[in-house]
Amino acid sequence: MKTRPPTVTLNDEQIRTFRERGFLLIDRITSPEEVSKLRTVFERLFATKAGRAEGAHLDMVTTDENDGPARLPSIIMPVNYAPELRETEFRTNALAIARQLLGPEAEPAFENAILKPPREGAPTPWHQDEATRFDANFRYEQLSIWMPLEEATIENGCLYYIPRGPDMEVLPHRSPNNDPRIHAIECAGGFDPADAIPCPLPAGGATIHHGRTLHSAGPNRSDIPRPAYILAFELPPVPLETPRDFSWNKEKRTAALSRKRSWRRRGGALVEFGRKWRSGVWRSPRRLAFEVRRLFHAVIKRA
Repeated sequence: MKTRPPTVTLNDEQIRTFRERGFLLIDRITSPEEVSKLRTVFERLFATKAGRAEGAHLDMVTTDENDGPARLPSIIMPVNYAPELRETEFRTNALAIARQLLGPEAEPAFENAILKPPREGAPTPWHQDEATRFDANFRYEQLSIWMPLEEATIENGCLYYIPRGPDMEVLPHRSPNNDPRIHAIECAGGFDPADAIPCPLPAGGATIHHGRTLHSAGPNRSDIPRPAYILAFELPPVPLETPRDFSWNKEKRTAALSRKRSWRRRGGALVEFGRKWRSGVWRSPRRLAFEVRRLFHAVIKRA
């Protein structure tokens, strides 16, 4: 990624709000012109189901066992299928904000795109992003920056947050309907949905939330699709002294995982390694140690 100065950063009040509540709204993180271009990119990626053979295109809330219409389609790491996503104002600004909130060691960790189809777009279950991590025995300081490419409203599925205290930990989760074939997870309790705060946003605005902040998104009851592009950042994960067990991830038996394993056996593991190498996330020795452990577990133990 080329080095260029950010056009959007946070002020002291915004930083304080994020640290007190675990989330923050900003009205703009990129230009209207870039939003229009990104909308075109993601229309193409979702229309072609980019990455489906690799397990990257999936339906988050169904068993996703066929190529029929999806209720909540997602593309994991869309930058792998649209290189133009590497050089965006959104990415530059998001990284600058992540480093303001997490510190100068923060690096890109993950990205995905989610589409809520018109009238059919399903709600996103309540969850904490850290609860999706397969290896629970690390401390993750992460945040996600969620940008809608159409105006996000209560009608079409804006995000909802429950403010978190500074010491909130990961709550128990499960597969929706206790069905491990479904990709998504949902929080199994320990919170009151009545405390939720809706967060409508203009296209090109953003919500920023910590990895342990509870959030969900409503269904899309409108007549237009509601796409969103999410970039996640984190500090190098640190091993925990006290073990944790996110059993809800270990039980997953999704069609997307099956497609991914098959792709890896056909040479995809080398492609995956090359993508990680080119991304530059292994510059930190701590990050490198974590990634080697993660890839070993993914390729050897789950292949």
